[in-house]
Amino acid sequence: MFQLSRILVLAGALTACSQQTDQAQSPPEDKTGQPVNWRMSSTYPSTLLQIGTLGKRISTELGIISGGAINLKFHEPGVLVPPFEIFDAVSYGALEAGWSTPGYWAGKEPSLQLFASVPFGPSAPEYLAWFDFGGGKALFDEIYHTHNIHSVICGLTPPEASGWFKKEITSIDDFKGLKIRFFGLGGKVMEKIGAAPQLIAGGEIYQALELGTIDATEYAMPAVDERMGFYEVAKHYYLPGWHQQSTFFELMINLDAWNGLSESQKHMIETTCSANVRHGVSEGEALQADAMSRLEEKGVQIHTWSPEILVALEVAWDEVASDLQAEDPKFARVWASLAAFRAKYKGWAERGYLKRK
Repeated sequence: MFQLSRILVLAGALTACSQQTDQAQSPPEDKTGQPVNWRMSSTYPSTLLQIGTLGKRISTELGIISGGAINLKFHEPGVLVPPFEIFDAVSYGALEAGWSTPGYWAGKEPSLQLFASVPFGPSAPEYLAWFDFGGGKALFDEIYHTHNIHSVICGLTPPEASGWFKKEITSIDDFKGLKIRFFGLGGKVMEKIGAAPQLIAGGEIYQALELGTIDATEYAMPAVDERMGFYEVAKHYYLPGWHQQSTFFELMINLDAWNGLSESQKHMIETTCSANVRHGVSEGEALQADAMSRLEEKGVQIHTWSPEILVALEVAWDEVASDLQAEDPKFARVWASLAAFRAKYKGWAERGYLKRK
């Protein structure tokens, strides 16, 4: 009987010890948090292929994945705030979220342009590699958090076209005095070579081109540009898009609202955005060839930039990049990070991939 008692006591002690160990090793249970009902204002209409539909998709997917616990309501451009005022609205907490691209906020932070697209810059895999594993994300968060915004990269698209021109471009001198709608850092290059770049919201470009307010425009990829109808008023279309070899899109969230989420809710948003990035790249790559064929059938002349023009544009970009580094310490930090990563990555890119003939 005495031996049996000892065995029972020992077994009880081992059970208690095991339970304590399990409790110590198990992470604290994450509370689901209160249901989220946020308004998201978009820079792009929901019907605009890729750059708008990806924003609408994130709204739908988050609702499904969260079982309705995260309601991110998509609002068309201008319904809540004008497209180019989303940054301030999210920063001040007037809006919980916004769908856009960091390149639109150069007036707030010039360095954010490097998290949108970079002239003569990285392809989608290289861009993601730098952002996720090369130090890009830490810089991105640091810059945005100073404005009370937490932004999540939530979309990525393939190369864009260089744009639509009413007249053929045969030399770098043809850009001088050209009134052209141009985005981001590429617009700085246009200015450097003597063009007159303007940043016009997507919904206003067609009319500006038709009325002659501008002589040319770039906007997006062939499949998107086709939907915009630019081929009706300009017949010369140029590739490759030296200014946007890949483009990041973002889900901007008021930082206080983000900090109020549970860890599970944050993880759902981040995971859904990761899936949206994949969707954007694969869909974007699949759509372009057919779109180019249809454009040619509509009388569009698709041109490839001459090596001489590309060299001149890259020289101008190098000068712009140098100027911006000298003017803005944050731009210089982000540029140094990206440039160092690209220099290292080059050894892999040149040896790891077949050169397509």
